[in-house]
Amino acid sequence: MVETISGEDCKCHEASSFLDWLKTGMWSHTYQRIPPKENLNQMDVEDVSALLQSSVEEESSNPPWRLSLPYVLVATISSFLFGYHLGVVNEPLESISSDLGFSGDTLAEGLVVSTCLAGAFVGSLFSGWIADGLGRRRAFQLCALPMILGAFVSATSKTLMGMLLGRILVGTGMGLGPPVASLYVTEISPAFVRGTYGSFIQIATCLGLMGSLLVGIPVKEITGWWRVCFLLSIIPATILCLAMSFCAESPHWLYKRGRITEAEAEFERLLGASHVKSAVAELSKSDRGDDSDSITISELLHGRHFRVVFIGSALFALQQLSGINAVFYFSSAVFRSAGVPSGLANVFIGVANLSGSIVAMALMDKLGRRVLLLWSFFGMAMSMLLQVASASSYLKGSGALYLSVGGMLMFVLTFALGAGPVPGLLLPEIFPGRIRAKAMAVCMSVHWVINFFVGLLFLRLLELLGPSILYSIFAAFCLLAVIFVKRNVMETKGKSLQEIEIALLSQM
Repeated sequence: MVETISGEDCKCHEASSFLDWLKTGMWSHTYQRIPPKENLNQMDVEDVSALLQSSVEEESSNPPWRLSLPYVLVATISSFLFGYHLGVVNEPLESISSDLGFSGDTLAEGLVVSTCLAGAFVGSLFSGWIADGLGRRRAFQLCALPMILGAFVSATSKTLMGMLLGRILVGTGMGLGPPVASLYVTEISPAFVRGTYGSFIQIATCLGLMGSLLVGIPVKEITGWWRVCFLLSIIPATILCLAMSFCAESPHWLYKRGRITEAEAEFERLLGASHVKSAVAELSKSDRGDDSDSITISELLHGRHFRVVFIGSALFALQQLSGINAVFYFSSAVFRSAGVPSGLANVFIGVANLSGSIVAMALMDKLGRRVLLLWSFFGMAMSMLLQVASASSYLKGSGALYLSVGGMLMFVLTFALGAGPVPGLLLPEIFPGRIRAKAMAVCMSVHWVINFFVGLLFLRLLELLGPSILYSIFAAFCLLAVIFVKRNVMETKGKSLQEIEIALLSQM
């Protein structure tokens, strides 16, 4: 059957050809024939001018970054709370154990810390299903509620069991918050600042950690101050819960739900009216109304998406196997050996972590995610080798101590440059929209499991193997991470989520 082409269609085709030629011109490396003059005379010059103007404006200008920034800042409150609750029991633990009657019981003290991790594992495991079922905004609000309730229960507890109940509730919110924050920030940010905005998550976590340490300073002078430390966290959690009611919903989630009109309205809030049509058209290239509720764990672990889920899980596993949490745990002892008080040591570690995160924010959309990951893991490996050298029998006295302190600060700094912030940003970028939330849940669950076992076994392995061998193992994992990233991780800088998805699906 031969299709007939109307004169109007022909006119549009010719206009498109002329527009392409005008846009490329002499700068194009590909030869294109100039349309004959008689064809140009048939064109509607006004239509061509309008098409040319709109196309040039759309391609030459990025969406205003200020429109989405307030929503990103609100979302990072969850990351601030994550960091705060990670560190809130560090300084007050001795006072807590004394007031609640389990002073000297190391098992009970360990439970106060570790039950939070158990709750985080549960929260992260279900985060994908909650984010897909209720939406990103409602998921944030749901994450804030157990943090509010758990902080109140911990602050008012009279027994160990009450404290543990509060810590489990808080941990559930901690596990739910980070994957939803990564999803939300990735989906609402313009491509050209997505890396910068993603770095806000790591910076907020650092600020939360430092805030908890600062708040805990008076705990030894003021009786019962540890209760205030828990109660203060209710303020940002309440702000998060209330502020999310006024934030934009993820257009990607709305589009997957078939709520196209609402998605367009949210794109207008986030990108401006002139970018709505192009954003929806870009979204339609990959998101075609697939039912994300039909995704099962088996499909993630054995189906065609296994490769990207494996890459994401491996990145989080290597992040933890690098020894970062062990270094945070052991840093106070190292600094005390060098004559530095633990409070000042925490400040040094916090400043190194925050400084690296700020530099990463500046470089994320310039150098790219892959480059930062490669150099970050390589720097961490070199830092661990400095620790190995300081622990060897060839170095004695102050030289070994200074090398150990310097290596530890360098490790934290290089971690914050890439291995800390990049996985949480990169994974929502490389996961297809249909599986994004649930795949993040699986990867974050891997993160918490490895985190738990590294924390559980670190001191035991340090006793059995000694610092030189243990730090050598950590360095080996960092070098393994360099090889893994070089072979498996693609660059996503400046690309839309749909461009990344189409590129990855073509490799499956």
